[in-house]
Amino acid sequence: MSDYPAMITTVNHTEPVPRRIRAYLGGEKVLDSTRVTYVWEWTHYPQYYIPVADVRRDLLVPEGHTQRTGRGAAELHALKAGGLHRPRAARLMTESPIAGLAGTVRFDWDALDAWFEEDEQVFVHPRSPYVRVDALRSDRPVRVELDGAVLADSPSPVMVFETGLPTRYYVSRTAVDFRHLMPSDTVTACPYKGVTSGYWSVRGGGAVHKDLAWSYDFPTRQLLPIAGMIAFYNEKVDIFLGGQPLERPETHFFRAGRGQGT
Repeated sequence: MSDYPAMITTVNHTEPVPRRIRAYLGGEKVLDSTRVTYVWEWTHYPQYYIPVADVRRDLLVPEGHTQRTGRGAAELHALKAGGLHRPRAARLMTESPIAGLAGTVRFDWDALDAWFEEDEQVFVHPRSPYVRVDALRSDRPVRVELDGAVLADSPSPVMVFETGLPTRYYVSRTAVDFRHLMPSDTVTACPYKGVTSGYWSVRGGGAVHKDLAWSYDFPTRQLLPIAGMIAFYNEKVDIFLGGQPLERPETHFFRAGRGQGT
């Protein structure tokens, strides 16, 4: 049993989105709606299903294929906007056993250049209304090790508690021993925290362990306490909290390279 709250939403659960949703491709607005539905295609986070009347139909190109999904039948469409062509970018739901989904469009997230909730950009996937993310200062000391080498030792971490993920321990850069760290070009994004500003790999045990630490210099305002601090993947290092070793949780890299586990 994990020591953090699990996701409780069931697959195909739906809820109305009380926010204006817009998305763009090639500088053109593809959709603009205040009537979007959250649909949980899996338990960790929802997708947006947009009424077709709120989508630029002239930008959708039928591909002549029908797909059966766990939510009904859908016609596949490419997306052409701003001189760009994105194949298999959208599914137009033609029928569905789920109330309200027939006549909606589900876009592949990466087919669009940018998504917005109201006037704020959203990264990676829609934010779940059931996920809570808190950044709390603590005086419980945290030590991070790998193969016996101390990577960080902090008397005052900031702990990030996020539904469905292990607690993350952010420490000041002055608490990190950068002799073990190597800067990486990796950049990931999180729907709740924003875009990372730094990643580091770690030398240890005669090997280089890729992308074990990261930082957000400019996180979302809800996560401002972690600005400029560094966290390590609990799954890949040894963490001691208050002098006691923590068990390594199972790996939570839900979407490799996109930062869902950070």
